[in-house]
Amino acid sequence: MKANTAVSHHKTLDYGASEPSMRSQAKRARAANQRIPKWAYLLFILLAAFVTYRILQHRAKEVKAAQPAPRPASVAKVITKDVPLYLDEIGTCAAYETVQIQAQVSGVIIGRHFQDGSDVKKGDLLFTIDPRPYQAALDQAKAQAALDQVTLKRQEDLRARKVIAQQDYDTAVANAQKSQAAAEAAQVNLDYCFIKSPISGRIGLRNVDVGNLVGPSSSILVTIQGLDPIYTDFTVAENDLPLVRKYLGGPNVKVETYLADGSITPRVGDLYFIDNAVQPGSGTVRARGVTPNPDRALWPSEFVRVRFILDILKDATLVPSQAVQVSQSGPFVFVVKPDNTVDLRPVTPGQPQQGDLTVIESGVKSGETVVVTGQLALSPGAKIAPQPYAAQPPATPERSAAAKSAMSYE
Repeated sequence: MKANTAVSHHKTLDYGASEPSMRSQAKRARAANQRIPKWAYLLFILLAAFVTYRILQHRAKEVKAAQPAPRPASVAKVITKDVPLYLDEIGTCAAYETVQIQAQVSGVIIGRHFQDGSDVKKGDLLFTIDPRPYQAALDQAKAQAALDQVTLKRQEDLRARKVIAQQDYDTAVANAQKSQAAAEAAQVNLDYCFIKSPISGRIGLRNVDVGNLVGPSSSILVTIQGLDPIYTDFTVAENDLPLVRKYLGGPNVKVETYLADGSITPRVGDLYFIDNAVQPGSGTVRARGVTPNPDRALWPSEFVRVRFILDILKDATLVPSQAVQVSQSGPFVFVVKPDNTVDLRPVTPGQPQQGDLTVIESGVKSGETVVVTGQLALSPGAKIAPQPYAAQPPATPERSAAAKSAMSYE
């Protein structure tokens, strides 16, 4: 008990002795704080803020350096307009009418009244066969017809007085009719001496000259072909028949003809004929259109490009053909977002191509912006520096003609 009391008393004395020491330390600390000026605190805060700003700036530069720079790319708007649904084929032209001129009577040609290869009109005189023998035959036939008419008149008077037999009167009537028919036949033969063009068209190279003896059994004198309008003959593949049958007979079915070099404006005509059977071996169906040809720019047997228009697609969605890319998953386009980043969008291209534009059945909408060039350097989410797409002029005359065709349906 005494020992515990001593220890406790000793602790009490230690506590009492240390309390003044702690107070003196606190006083010294307050004194030290009072010795630090306020501007030092402000300077410390400013330095800390500056260091923090520099650290954040350095980190921002690192992030910016890590991000790739925007890729340059040309862009274009998705548009809608009416375009034709068509099949492109290769065909040939054929004369709308072909007439081979041949002599109907025998005789010597005494006149030629045309220039080889010139245009002639219906009724123009082409050849003259010596008409003198036929004129003499006509005069003789007319004289005989006049004599038989006088005889018939006399027989009619005698019959009225009942002084001749009925058989004599019937013979006079028959003779009058026979001589009249002979005169008409002689007139036809005389007319055949003046060979005229039965159609309007372009005449070919003559096969006979003045002085040649011709007749019904002679060779063809010359050939005339009607070129306005002109036929356009082409074939349709068997695989396209279901599509053709769907629109056949519709109001928009047309046949457009143009030259491969684009030297003439495409000419739109009507479908005249389509065969009712597939040709064995070739797997095609023959078809024919009637094409206007007022300037004779299209010639028979000339190879032409044919656009078989089946219908008009109303408000079709179109993008530049270069915008459509193909991957393992199928066709796609890069669509530009408002923040100039791109999104890969799968699309369904339609048929057919409209000049430098492609019909899109699904995937994009009118008014959206798509990347036309520069796709190789892009990936989904990449940022671009957009530039307006300038359509390049057609590289070939054929594409030029196709572009004119598409524009005619805007």
